[in-house]
Amino acid sequence: MAAAADDRHRDRRLAMVRRQIEGRGVCDPRVLEAMKSVPRHRFVSRALASDAYKDHPLPISSGQTISQPYIVALMAEAAAIGSCDRVLEVGTGSGYGAAVLAELAGSVVSVERHRKLADAAARVLAELEYANTTVVCADGSQGYLPGAPYDAVVVTAAASNIPSALLDQLADGGRLVIPVGSPSRSQNLTLITRTGDKTTSQRFCPVRFVPLVEES
Repeated sequence: MAAAADDRHRDRRLAMVRRQIEGRGVCDPRVLEAMKSVPRHRFVSRALASDAYKDHPLPISSGQTISQPYIVALMAEAAAIGSCDRVLEVGTGSGYGAAVLAELAGSVVSVERHRKLADAAARVLAELEYANTTVVCADGSQGYLPGAPYDAVVVTAAASNIPSALLDQLADGGRLVIPVGSPSRSQNLTLITRTGDKTTSQRFCPVRFVPLVEES
């Protein structure tokens, strides 16, 4: 997919993965290959392209950010995505996270509430030939019922309480990765696994995300 993209940034991207991602404990080989493949500079403005492979968030339009590469990789690894899995992403942003998930999954539905961001992300994903990815402009807290059930759900915004719709749309054995906590302070990156009608949870690390907004 992204291998056909302009690859002038390849050495910087490989160094990013080696030092900032693999060097900090992410070890899933499929996740590492995905992070090596996706051209992060295509998901930021030209003015910020030189900063695309630094390990920190960057601003995008609509007051949002593109997530830190290490956190994108950590969330993808936690979701344990198989090559045939159906994945829901809540919070498309620039589309970078969706591209990483698309490298791993059978299909990805990414939901974004800001029309401008959704349209821009869909355009870049199409240019990079991620044909297994669909971007939907909607309230992500409600998931996306037409594509359910999902083997994995990855949420890139903080929730004080986990939306019941996201749990309901998990397949048996499905994994939900979400930052849980107050949007006004750091949250805990949390993995929730569904087994039948029961769920178990595991905390990973403190993170800082924009709040998950539910439409009234």
